Amino acid sequence: MQQLKQTLQNGIEELGLTSGQVQLDKQLAYIALLEKWNKAFNLTAIKDPQEMVVIHTLDSLTVYPYIKGETVLDVGTGPGIPGIPLALCFPDIRFTLLDSNGKKTRFIQQAVIELGIKNVAIENSRIEKLANNEEGFAQITSRAFTATYDFVDLVNPYLKPGGEMLAMKGQVPDEELDKIDPHTFDSEVITLRVPNLEAQRHLVRITRK
Repeated sequence: MQQLKQTLQNGIEELGLTSGQVQLDKQLAYIALLEKWNKAFNLTAIKDPQEMVVIHTLDSLTVYPYIKGETVLDVGTGPGIPGIPLALCFPDIRFTLLDSNGKKTRFIQQAVIELGIKNVAIENSRIEKLANNEEGFAQITSRAFTATYDFVDLVNPYLKPGGEMLAMKGQVPDEELDKIDPHTFDSEVITLRVPNLEAQRHLVRITRK
């Protein structure tokens, strides 16, 4: 556990964050819970807790500077990535974590209870069947959920006027971006750097014109 803590501590410092901002102990408790449940329910292909810290927690925290507004919908959250790490960082923002896989949303429910997270709602549903919130969400996030143009089509009805769609990607999805209507949407690609990870990471930020 000490090695995990040191990896996370070093990573958040490299990202320009502090232990207080990310609630370090709860981030580690989430990883411990994910590792425990993963042995029985295969929630993530990542088995090693050290890799979980890097590929799940630190990867999620790279978008910390871009989270704003009062409500965030995390689509295809899986076992709560990036929703849980970000919700721990922003206790005043209301996060809704959506996934159609029941065992993954049950895990999230247990994590929310055990970690005492008060700002997370859980939806076991497909995005197409989510009851539409008339107010919409200020931001809608996803990580490796689907092609960017499909993400835009699926979540656009749930976006608050003036809101943003944040798609976390590996390499720059140029071909996917070419299929987004430039007359309707503006898109910006931001290069991210995940501590202790060589793989490419990018954030595609999309807004309605």
